[in-house]
Amino acid sequence: MGSALYASSPAARACFDSADRALGFALTKLCFEGPLDALTLTKHAQPAILTASIAALAALREARPELPAPAFAAGHSLGEYSALVAAGALRLEDAVRVVHLRGQAMQEAVPEGQGAMAAIMGGDDAQVRELCVEAAQGEVLAPANFNSPGQIVISGAAGAVARAVALAPGKKLKAIALKVSAPFHSALMAPAARQVAAALEKITVGKLAFPVVANVDARPNQDAERVRELLVRQVDGAVRWQESVAFMVEAGVTEALEIGPGKVLANLVKRIDKRISVTGCFDPATLKVA
Repeated sequence: MGSALYASSPAARACFDSADRALGFALTKLCFEGPLDALTLTKHAQPAILTASIAALAALREARPELPAPAFAAGHSLGEYSALVAAGALRLEDAVRVVHLRGQAMQEAVPEGQGAMAAIMGGDDAQVRELCVEAAQGEVLAPANFNSPGQIVISGAAGAVARAVALAPGKKLKAIALKVSAPFHSALMAPAARQVAAALEKITVGKLAFPVVANVDARPNQDAERVRELLVRQVDGAVRWQESVAFMVEAGVTEALEIGPGKVLANLVKRIDKRISVTGCFDPATLKVA
């Protein structure tokens, strides 16, 4: 992940090298060589994806300095950190340290096997909330990711998620259990939120060059004083991605760049509102840095 960028762009290379120094271990080697089971541990995956994304952004800015500043930046869950680095609110070195801790804290907040997540397809917000209420039976269960029309991820206690998956077909909903290591963006993540809050208190938040649409309220923020609070609330709060994209559409956005590995956000945006055209920017060909 990102090896072609590292080889072709001095700016991208500097990002990977900075992340290695900040973390005190060879994240770059893990990205390029694996092993995959180590890279996909959330404590490694979070700083790895953040670093690869910011390396791609650095390569893009290096190759195409004429590009204008964006009207907004936004990121899904972990991606909000990338958006904040892009806007100048967080230094990459600080961000990778915080998300490394965030990954560890989220993993450790709930013992393995006691939490779960599932994607619920075909229902609206009210239907999915009703499903969660019925399946909870006193346990934690709630919508965690409002991804796109008809795709809402739920998160909580493993038993409650299993009951929701079983109940879904009777409500004409499709449920897919997700292979995740913890019940992210649920109330069970409260211990992780406290650890992230403590880590964020130790870093400086800079002035934002442009607004970042926050996950928890789907509204733009350009106030440096609110960045920590929004990031802490995000840990155990729902990601309101569909609303975030809808806000940007109503604000007049017609073009977006998905900067980082994969096409997940481009696919979600296509389902939310086709008025936004999304271009992926990650490898040297799409970044035009080769």
